[in-house]
Amino acid sequence: MIEHNISLKPYNTFGIDVKAKSFGRFGSLDELKDLLRNRDQETPLLILGGGSNILLTKDLPFFVLKNEISGIEVVEETDATVVVKVGSGVEWHSFVRYTVEKGWGGIENMSLIPGSVGASPMQNIGAYGAEIKDTFVSLEALHIDTLEVHTFNKEECQFGYRESVFKRALKDQYVIVSVSYRLSKNPVINTTYGAIQSEIETMGVSEVTVDTVSQAVMNIRRSKLPDPKMLGNAGSFFKNPVVSKEVFEQISVNYPDAPHYPQESGEEKLAAGWLIEKAGWKGKRIGDCGVHEKQALVLVNYGGATGSEIYELSGMIIEDIRSKFGVTLEREVNIL
Repeated sequence: MIEHNISLKPYNTFGIDVKAKSFGRFGSLDELKDLLRNRDQETPLLILGGGSNILLTKDLPFFVLKNEISGIEVVEETDATVVVKVGSGVEWHSFVRYTVEKGWGGIENMSLIPGSVGASPMQNIGAYGAEIKDTFVSLEALHIDTLEVHTFNKEECQFGYRESVFKRALKDQYVIVSVSYRLSKNPVINTTYGAIQSEIETMGVSEVTVDTVSQAVMNIRRSKLPDPKMLGNAGSFFKNPVVSKEVFEQISVNYPDAPHYPQESGEEKLAAGWLIEKAGWKGKRIGDCGVHEKQALVLVNYGGATGSEIYELSGMIIEDIRSKFGVTLEREVNIL
């Protein structure tokens, strides 16, 4: 069923109250095809998963399709690994917890990332030393115009840092309907990134498992990041910038403690949250929007902010970081 003039406030984690021209839901490939066949061809499409990586700045003259494709299925299994095919509408964290309960390793470090499974390969989500491309096998996607299903392997997805071919060359051409991941039955535990190891020590567990790591990551994220149900946000608003060695060396003259992560290219990845905090934005509030008091990477809606106001705040931060550090931050959140 296609509805009209529907508020999207319940469907985006910033809690922005804008309206969509048309709105429909699909829980299967066939339902998706039916909606696409019966749509007004002149109205642009927006595929909505968890609504956790968008900032809505105005009413949308779009046909918004809410992805509710479910299902988790083992499609291949060996003594060492298992390949799991997951519906693109499945909540990401629910899938992570499902794998952890099975004892399968590979995505436990990405616990509590908001959003849906379908969004995970679109921007190669990652956290605490793990990225989707590490476990990704393939995905199935429906071409919006031809209604043909295509399978994409890892190489064809062209994964980069928070990037994929679906954000670039193939943007708005496909709807991802399922994603397959290869997980380990004999997990290699990764506790080297961030505060995972110290959190595990605080937890006082005797044996470190994928569940231990998942719980530690959840504890850390909950201590620093606001729950979107309580305080509107989209998680990390900015990408961590990658800069030349020269730019980093200039910064380190004044800030020798600046966190940095050497890249294979010879460049350095900086911590956007650290830059924003050093510039004095952490905890700053302007009207009904602001920078979270515990994590400077997160912009928040205190209840009545508009998407435009949050966007303007992000622009002020970008300009300030550019002037103080010579680094241009890039928004990770999609702006509509």
